[in-house]
This record gives sequence, structure tokens and C-alpha cells, in this order.
Amino acid sequence: MGTHGGGLYVGRRAAAAGAALLLALLVALLALAALYGRCRQEEAPPPPSSRAPGPAAPPAPAPAARSGRRLPRHLLPLHYDLELWPRVRPGQAGPFAFTGQVNITVRCLQDTDTAVLHSAGLRSSGAVAVRGPLSEPGAAVEVAGLRQEEAAEVAVLELRGRLRAGRRYVLQLGFQGRLEEDLDGLFLTRYTDRGRSSMLIASQMEPTYARRVYPCFDEPAMKATFNIRIVHDPSYVSLSNMPAIDVSEVKDENGSLWTVTTFNTSLKMSTYLTAFVICDFDYVTRTERGNEIRIWARKEAIKNGYVDYALNITGPIFSFLEDVLNVSYPLPKTDLVALPDFGAGGMENWGLMIFQEASLMNLPSGEFTSRKAMIALVVSHELGHQWFGNLVTMNWWNDLWLNEGLASYFEYLGATFVEPKLSLDKIFYVHVVQPVLREDSEIVRSLSQSEDKIKGSFSLMSLFDNITYSKGASITWMLSGFLTEKLFTRALTSYLKEFSFSNANQDDLWTHIQMVIDGQDEVQLPASVKQIMDSWTCQNGFPVLTLNLTTGTIRQEQFFNKKNRKNTDSYNNTWIIPVSWMRNGSSQPLTWLDKSSKMFPEMQVSESEYDWILLNVNLSGYYRVNYDQLNLKRLAHLLETDPKAIPAVSRFQLIDDVFALTDFGYVPIETALELTKYLAKEDELFIWNVVLLNLIPDNLESTLKNYEVYPLLKKYLLKRMLPIYHYYAGFIHQNVDALEDDYFAQVYLEKLFATACWLGLQDCLDLSSELYAKWMDNPEHKIPFLIRKTVCCYGVAVGSDKEWNFAWKMYNHTDSVEEDEDILLYAMSCANEPWLLYRYLQYGLSDTLFSSNCTSAIISHVMTKDIGHRIAWEFVTENWPLLNQGCRFFIMLLWKRMRERLLLCYWNPQNLKILKGENY
Repeated sequence: MGTHGGGLYVGRRAAAAGAALLLALLVALLALAALYGRCRQEEAPPPPSSRAPGPAAPPAPAPAARSGRRLPRHLLPLHYDLELWPRVRPGQAGPFAFTGQVNITVRCLQDTDTAVLHSAGLRSSGAVAVRGPLSEPGAAVEVAGLRQEEAAEVAVLELRGRLRAGRRYVLQLGFQGRLEEDLDGLFLTRYTDRGRSSMLIASQMEPTYARRVYPCFDEPAMKATFNIRIVHDPSYVSLSNMPAIDVSEVKDENGSLWTVTTFNTSLKMSTYLTAFVICDFDYVTRTERGNEIRIWARKEAIKNGYVDYALNITGPIFSFLEDVLNVSYPLPKTDLVALPDFGAGGMENWGLMIFQEASLMNLPSGEFTSRKAMIALVVSHELGHQWFGNLVTMNWWNDLWLNEGLASYFEYLGATFVEPKLSLDKIFYVHVVQPVLREDSEIVRSLSQSEDKIKGSFSLMSLFDNITYSKGASITWMLSGFLTEKLFTRALTSYLKEFSFSNANQDDLWTHIQMVIDGQDEVQLPASVKQIMDSWTCQNGFPVLTLNLTTGTIRQEQFFNKKNRKNTDSYNNTWIIPVSWMRNGSSQPLTWLDKSSKMFPEMQVSESEYDWILLNVNLSGYYRVNYDQLNLKRLAHLLETDPKAIPAVSRFQLIDDVFALTDFGYVPIETALELTKYLAKEDELFIWNVVLLNLIPDNLESTLKNYEVYPLLKKYLLKRMLPIYHYYAGFIHQNVDALEDDYFAQVYLEKLFATACWLGLQDCLDLSSELYAKWMDNPEHKIPFLIRKTVCCYGVAVGSDKEWNFAWKMYNHTDSVEEDEDILLYAMSCANEPWLLYRYLQYGLSDTLFSSNCTSAIISHVMTKDIGHRIAWEFVTENWPLLNQGCRFFIMLLWKRMRERLLLCYWNPQNLKILKGENY
């Protein structure tokens, strides 16, 4: 399944030697930044248009997605003959059901008088039979009874005879189940197309929902081939993993006519990859190297060209992956289906990938947009799974990272191949490495775990998280880096060919990498591949390296929050760490830290302030770096005099590391400020974004002014922001189209402008008023999308009820698109007149004006504003009975956040006293 996230960070340096007073002020300032880091976690989700592209986040855990009971190894499935018959007609009212028949050919591995397979939420329909052994024509084994064990999600066939080892049998079971609208298993979903209400049926089997659709051996290592037949209404088309080979008709018990679509025999695959779609969609198609690629979507979307971009990139990414991996895609066709409602960003079903509409659709244009980047990433992720997950599948869910981590790694390679405007190293660190480093320091679980831990009531959905996806991709990136890409891909090719149509664990991957290493002499490792990589996959967390320039000693320890450490906590993990490094701008040979502490004489520096060391160059390793004060001063000086001497990704890393080290109690806050003083010379938006994320969490705007630190932060930041602000403001004024190829401008310019306006930069406020006024004068005049949210917000904020009423009018405009509606929903909460905010909240109570989701969003938006928090609090308390009845779940969450904000966003009186006593 697809997933993702994004973020950024960068660094700056110290002040002049005599500025002790200024430094003391700045120390206090960032101490406060550490305090409001707690508030940052309470941020309301941004509208879709403001999020950085990336694989969509993993779906929320579902109670039913549990591993349940591991099946006994008495029987091995070889082949399924499966018929599914959803009893659904267009326009029909529910409830809905489906029936089916499955005949499973198995090989008996051990004598047994029971046949145990997975089944959940299904009822038996018709006779249950066991034919065989197949070597004896007409033979059968009598079934004494069928027992359903719902808690274990298994069906047990009690037999009067015994199945004999080495013989083949066929288990025959009829079944029926309910067709729900829950987006799991086989489900029904409703949508509107060309103004008409319609229904479709689709499936989502991963991780353990196949057993809710048909009785099966629902474990990833129990692969088999499938013959699938789907009975459906004649007005629908039916899709599955393989091409359709026959379409016929059948009558039901009432004499009504149904269509039967029969599909070709599948390749050997796991049950969680079986897929079905029954719909009234259109498609567009192209062929790539004999692979027929079709993208299916609502007829209106196809007609308008919304999936053309996805179609244009799918074939080239397929070819890229085939060439890199030197393993051909084995299927004759690939269908990609865009569902209006789907629980994951995408699902890699072999031959029938399923996506959310947003993951495949884009307004047709020749321009590069952040939306296109997101589509390229999601599509590339699911295509990567065709090799990592489908062709070779992990033995058990404990090694899920072999699927998701490797697919996430190739996701970025494939996306940057079809969109060269994307900088591979920058977006990989921004969207993958940096966010998971933040998360991994708080999560107590390793990337790979023993099979024994993943059993019983363990929720498998909890494994579909950023540790599996992004940490898996990050250590893969590190592995490719120290092996070299050539040796790494050679090992992957060997691994894929050895385990095609089969299963593997991470030791199998290490073995094939070791084979490649042993066959050459260019790359020398300090230990076996297994020893090195197990230190990263089998231990939780990651290391922080501390460098002492005087002695040339590097020490490693597990990165943890020293502020929250308990006396009973144990942090004794050590890693075998590849250390890339640079001295005075020159790259040095890779070295290794294979113990807790080690001296590197070549890293001892002279007394010259121009002699400096940089570790983990371009964030090539999965760890943080803590420098001694000597090196930090030299790096800070270098940043002020020649920031480009340090690569952009390494500047980003310096800032991200130092703020994380500050948050976790490794270094004082003034150290972080030292590395931000150069920012007037920083022209990389992705670096500025990480600074702003640390200094100004998105939801801080309703707390800073109230705690008197706002003017100090304004003075400190604005003078450093002015150069980059004016640079991009020039494009907004004169030629905004020139930014269409600038990915980071599309993703992060909004944050820069929003901060400038929030800090009161008059040019930003004037620009917002000017662009908003032009829009009011001529609604056909489009505000540049890069800063539309900021312009709308501050256009309303500095205006009157006239500006607010225009936003309300445009929100209710019949032609407004969803992204514009989200922006306007937010913008109307920016009003500075309390009566406008209260009226807006009152509007939110109307069922005819808003859904319950919008009501909660309105309250959430108002709550984050300077004058809005108290108004929102009073509004919720006054209208609690009505809100609690109409949208209980969302309002309970908001109520919790309001209370926590009052308790958590509390400024330390001592820090405020220090600030008041200083004259900046």
C-alpha cells in the first residue's frame, strides 16, 4: 500500500564576539521555541492544497486487520477456482450481499483429519466437500462437519477420514457474505458521475481481508494460482488481476439475466493481492513493451482528461524499473482504477492496482505542478511493488519493510525519472528521512521483528506506519550508498530472480548482497552484510554521533529524549555506521564506526578557524550528528561567510539535527540560534521551511502574541527573511509562471508568505490586499495558487465584512472546486472582527450550509486565530448539546484539543522575565 509524508530543515550561525547581550536574548527566544514544540503537535490538518506531495499516509488501523491464528502447515494451497457473485443491481437499495464458490486444490504435507483455512464474517452456503486424492478418480473424503471459529478467523473442516501426506485434494466450499460500505474486503461505494448517482464494487485485501471475501489460506507465504469468475449486472464491467478471456450469461433463481466474466489463470501470488472491481467506468489506454496499460475512472473524469498524466507516466516508470532491476514485468496487462472513495492512497494488486481518485487525477495542463509530483510518487510506489511485494513477497508480516521500504525507495527513483525537475536527494531527505528521524526517536519498535511477536491479537495495521515505509526506505538509501548503486542493483536482481513467485525474509536479501560483495574487491566492508544491516533493522531507534575535533574521536549512542529519560531506561544499542565526511569542502573516503567510540586521527583539526569537518554528508546515513563547540563555531562562521561551501542538503541537515538535539536536551538552545544567523544569505526554500517549522509551528499564531514573545521573534526573523521574501515576491508581481518548474516554491512558498504576513511585513499585507481586491473586482482573475491560501486569509483579515462576504459568496459558488472551498473555509476564519467569527461559527451549525466535517473544520480554524480561541471556546460550550448530537466524534476531538491548548501552551514565567529584561 502507498504512504508518505514531508518536511524540511536548515541551518545558520553565531553572532559577533561582543554580542553577548543579543545572544542571551536569542537563547531565551529559542528556549521558548522548545516550549511551543508541544503546541505544534496540536495543529489542525492543513487543506490538501498545502500539503507536500508524497505517498499518502498509511490508512488508519482497522480493528479487523489482525493476523489472527497462524494456520497449521498440514496443507499447502496450489490453485483456487473462485466464483464471486455480488447481488447488486444499479439503483438497488441495500442491504447488499454476495455469494460465491471456491474450490481449492491443496497438497497435503502431513497426515491430518482436519482442514483449517481462514474465513471471517462468511456463512457456509451449500454442501462442503473434499475430493481426492486426485490421483484416484472419483475419490472423496467425507466431511463430518464445518466449524467456524470467528475469534480466530478460521473455518475447520472435520473429516471422517484422513488426508495423506504427498497427495493432492480439492476443498469445495460455498459461501455468502454481506457487502458493506466500509472500504475493506469486498465493498460497495457510491459516487456521482455526470450528475447521476452510481455504485461500484471493489476490493481491498491487504493485510488480512481476503478471508472476509472467500475462504482461503490467507497468509503471504501460501501462494497459489487463481482462476477467477465474476457474476455481475450486465451494465457493469468486471476487472480482476488477469485479462478477461470469456464473457457469457447466466440466469439466477428468479430468471433474471446476469453477465459472467471469466479471467485467465493468474500467476502464483498471495491472497492479499487478489483484486476485483465491478463498475460503470470508462478508460484510457496505451501499450508499453507489450504491457497493455488502462486507467479506469468516472466517465466525466476520463472525458475531461483528468487521468491523462497518470497514463503518460505509468509506462515509462514500468520501463525504468525493468531496466534498473533487469527483471521483466511478467503480466500481459495492467489496470489502474481511480475510486472516488478508497481507504489507502493506492494498492498494488498484481495487474489491478486501485487508487484514491486524488492519487491519479490532475487537471490537464502542460505545466509541472506539485499535484503531478504527488501522482508520480504514488504511481511509482505501487509500480515498485510489482517487484517488491508481488513478484517476491515477505514470508510473514514481520518483514513487511521488504515490501514497503523497498517500494518507497524506488518510488522516488521512478518519480524523479519521469519528472527530472524533482531533485532526488532533496525530496528524499525532505519527505522521507527527516520526518522519520523525528518519529523514530519516540517509537519503541524495530524495523524487522521476530515472527513470534506478530501473532495472536496483534494488529497488523499498526505495521503500516512510517517506520516500515520511511525508515525502510532510508536504510535502503544508506545501503545503496555505501555499496554503490551498481552493486546494490546487481544484488537486487539476483534476489528477485532467486525468489520470483515465492517468498523471502531479510536474511535472504542480506545473503544476495553478500554474494555480490564477495565477488568483487572495489568495496570493502568492516563486517558481514548481515551484521551491519541487522544493527539497523533489528534494533529500535537510531544513533547520534558526537565528534570531538581535538582528539578526532567519534562516539555513538542511541538518540533519545534526555529530558524524559527514566532511571530504568536502557539505551545500550550500538550500530555499525558508515561515516561519510568532508574536510574543508573536500570529500573524504568513507570510514566506519563499528564500536561505541573510536579515534580517527585524520579528523583532528588545526587551530585555523577555516579547518572544519562535516559528517554524514548529504544525509547519506540514518543518524544525527552532534559536533563539539569548536566545530560548531567554525561551521557557523562558514555559513555566515560562504554558506554554499556546505551542500544544500547538509545545511538542511545541520539545522534539523541541531533543533532535534536541542529538543532532546543534548545542546543548549543558543547552539540552534547560532546556526540560524546566516539565514539572510539562504536562498533555498526547503531550508527556510525547516527553520520556520521549528521556530513557528503552524498553530502558534494564537499563542505567541499573547505571551509577549511575538515582537522579539518578529524582529529576529523578518530581517533575515526579507531577501528571500523579496526574491519570490518579485515573481508574484511580475511573472509567477516562471515558478511553475520550481517544486519547492509550489510546496513551501505558502509557508514563507504566511509567516511574513503573520509577522506583520507590510509588503506582504499590501500584496495580499491588492491580489484579493483584484479578485473581488473580477472573479475570473485568479490569485496565484502558490500563495492563494495566504492571500485569501490576509485579504479577509485586513479587510472588513465586505471582504468576508465575498469569500462567503465564492465559497457557495456552484463552480468552486474542492481545493478552493478548503482555502476559503480557512480564509473566513481569518477575520479580525469578533462578530464575523461568531457569525461564521453560527453558520457552521446549519445542516443546509455545511456538513458535520465542515463544522468541526470551521471551529478548528477559528480556534487557531488570535481572537478566535476564546470565541471558539465559548461557542462550543454554549452549543455543546447541539454539536455533541450532530458531529460527536469531531467535536470531542476539538474539545480535547481546546482543553489541552489551555494547559500545554503555557509560557515559562522565568523565560518571559528574561525576555522582558533584555533590550533587543
